[in-house]
Amino acid sequence: MSTPLDEGLLRAVVPEVLGVLVRRGADFASAEDAVQEALVAAVRTWPDDPPRDAKGWLVTAAWRRHVDTVRSESSRRDREDRVADEPPPGPAARSDDTLRLYFLCAHPSLSPAAATALTLRAIGGLTTRQVAAAHLVPEATMAQRISRAKRTVAGIPLDTPGDLGTVMRVLYLVFNEGYGGDVDLAAEAIRLARQLVTLTDEPEVQGLLALFLLHHARRPARTSAGGALVPLPEQDRRLWRTDLVAEGVGILQAALARDRLGEYQAQAAIAALHADALRAEDTDWVQISEWYDELVAITDSPVHRLNRAVAVGEADGGPAGLRALAEVDPSVPRHAAVAAHLHERSGDLRAAARLYREAADAATSVPERTHLTRQAARLHQLL
Repeated sequence: MSTPLDEGLLRAVVPEVLGVLVRRGADFASAEDAVQEALVAAVRTWPDDPPRDAKGWLVTAAWRRHVDTVRSESSRRDREDRVADEPPPGPAARSDDTLRLYFLCAHPSLSPAAATALTLRAIGGLTTRQVAAAHLVPEATMAQRISRAKRTVAGIPLDTPGDLGTVMRVLYLVFNEGYGGDVDLAAEAIRLARQLVTLTDEPEVQGLLALFLLHHARRPARTSAGGALVPLPEQDRRLWRTDLVAEGVGILQAALARDRLGEYQAQAAIAALHADALRAEDTDWVQISEWYDELVAITDSPVHRLNRAVAVGEADGGPAGLRALAEVDPSVPRHAAVAAHLHERSGDLRAAARLYREAADAATSVPERTHLTRQAARLHQLL
């Protein structure tokens, strides 16, 4: 007896299948055609022979159809153009297709949080654990959120583009993941942000690109030759890419001139102030703390409040920074590390050493854990 086809499940994995094909090099239109053919084959064969892995089955079937189509088209062009001595057309630009996928996954039927999670998982290539860390929630919670998002879009046409703000948020999180470890992810976010700037007149999109460029400019100095994390104050600023700094500042100035301040422009302004300091001690922390005031007013984000406490501590001293930190939930990631830094600036080395150890235990990356452990050891030698 045949098994009923689970059409909801089938449609739920379509965005992920499209994402896989585009990442493998297929242009969006060809990927879409190949997936449609795979869906037809699924409708025909799954009732009697359902696969154990729906997504894997569809990816394999769609990719085979795409390859067959490419080979067929290539053979046809060879026959028709053998005498013309004209090179075959190159592949369609992946930038537009990938960006289109981002918009499709940011579907209007989903909340911004759900759309962001689904897009990061299906198109951005992040694991559920990475997506959960970006949203400051447990992995199990994020897995349920992504599953609900898939069920929501199951059976809904995916031809309605999503929200620009959600797409920007996804690119921001993809860049942050890449900036933390995978340079390819960061470069991909910059590439897509450049494309987005050409498609919209929103100053926040310019602010997003400026933010990416200004942070990416510091990447060569962020780690030592041995892979150790180098904090911003200790970085060799001669290694910073001045071309990216100049481009980022120019884009930011154009955005700020529009007088429609948003979160990404404010963050880019902070990054620009860091880039403007030839030495760490020249950093204008007063202006930076003022920009963090603007940023907190816009977002009320606990992460921005945490970073504001650092800026206040640098501008007005450790005790002032600790007072600002008291307004931040201690469960926010890196809270212990910030507290350690501010206690050290306040002269309480014993508390700082203890907090550095706590921060090292909670660190999610090996370079960060190593850095914090060394900070704790350094202070212990002074006690």
